[in-house]
Amino acid sequence: MSILLAAAASTLVFCAPGYPGAAGDAQPFVDEFAKAAVTAAGWPAGSLSAVYDPTDQGGVTKLGGADAVLAFVPYPFYVEHAAQLHLTPIAQADVVGVGTKEKWSLVAKTGRVTSGPSLAGYTIVSVAGYSPNFVLHSALSAWQVPAAAKVEPVGQILSALRRVASGDQVAALLDQTQSAALPTLPFASDLKVVVQSPDVPVAIVAVVDNRLPAARAKSFQAGLLKLGKGAGEAEKLSSLKLAGFVMPALPADAPSGAAPGAAAGAGTKVPSGKVSSGKAPSGKAPSGTAPSGTAPPKGGAKP
Repeated sequence: MSILLAAAASTLVFCAPGYPGAAGDAQPFVDEFAKAAVTAAGWPAGSLSAVYDPTDQGGVTKLGGADAVLAFVPYPFYVEHAAQLHLTPIAQADVVGVGTKEKWSLVAKTGRVTSGPSLAGYTIVSVAGYSPNFVLHSALSAWQVPAAAKVEPVGQILSALRRVASGDQVAALLDQTQSAALPTLPFASDLKVVVQSPDVPVAIVAVVDNRLPAARAKSFQAGLLKLGKGAGEAEKLSSLKLAGFVMPALPADAPSGAAPGAAAGAGTKVPSGKVSSGKAPSGKAPSGTAPSGTAPPKGGAKP
């Protein structure tokens, strides 16, 4: 009985800072996901609840609760808070139209930024701006960004790109979906992708502070890896723009948040590779809306 009571008190926290939408908009979709994941894992029905928070600090607070056993978060959130929250990855999201990994692109006014030192006095804005560690040490790891550069979060990326194009001392770090839309902008000729990140995960599912026993973590992981496969499985994930899950393969420079005695099967780290530069592919125009599925709630619910 005590095991069942503990299971009933378990919560999966979704958090996607920087993207529009309220918790209420996302709730039906995260509830649906939790139900599908529990079934796939072979857990008792109703043994896992789900909650969504659209803010960085709100997500950290919710994940600090004793009932928060699992986190579903974008990779920048993981980079910023893995050590603090003792996050142990057990799966990596496969996002429709993006995949399991993506590149982030730094966009500046054409001819203005050529290297890290040339960002002195600049403000780097991004939906991931709540995570300076990700921006400076993951996305821009190959550039020595000077301390004089600032990092700020932004929700309306299109407005930020207008500032970049107008010549303000602003550069914008875009995720893969946002980058793909650059050529469609009327002021695209005033913008240039000056550097790209190595491939990094899009979103991570992690055990929080070793609060989930190893056996239950393994069964949940196995359930996630089954989602999206087989007849009728794709529909269970479609509202969240998810194709399925794979074992986590984090960059070599990813932080380690595992608590002592963390659940087994947490995946591996892989070499992060070199940062490359180049132009973004074509796509739809960037906007303040969430790029499809950078984290689960940014799918059908568009929070």
